[in-house]
Amino acid sequence: MLKYQVVYASRTGNTQKIAAKIFETLPGTSKDIQKVEEAGKEADVYFVGFWNDKGTCSGSIMDYLSELHGRKVALFGTCGMGGSREYFDQVAHRVEALIPDDNEYLGAFLCCGKMPGQVLERYKMMQEVEDSPRIRKMIQVYEEGMLHPDEADLDKAARFTREVLEKLQKA
Repeated sequence: MLKYQVVYASRTGNTQKIAAKIFETLPGTSKDIQKVEEAGKEADVYFVGFWNDKGTCSGSIMDYLSELHGRKVALFGTCGMGGSREYFDQVAHRVEALIPDDNEYLGAFLCCGKMPGQVLERYKMMQEVEDSPRIRKMIQVYEEGMLHPDEADLDKAARFTREVLEKLQKA
């Protein structure tokens, strides 16, 4: 059985970048990294990554989490909208609620990520109909997200991974 399994779903490559950094930070050789469609369930500790899909994770991650039992689980994810800690916490709590109760939850790390181009196209079409402060803010957040995940986000993901490892050593 593997010690660590990094499992992720990534729509635009953002979550895959964070997954790679977490995998790189994990010690030893008893570890694996897989897309959720290819991942098994033979590890002690899971780092499960997702892209924010309407305030939660994608269906493939929901299904994967529901099948984990008796394991230690940490979450990570990327969110195109919003860079506020409060929003990240809301998303993390929604996804955490999907983890079966017989698992040990180890915490979550979320950061901003770029969104697909179709999102900007949709925002600009909305702006043509009604140019409101809300729509301008959505476009601004989209543009700011194009810079993420950046090196600071990757450093924070590595720090999160080390914190989870410290928590496991104390247990």
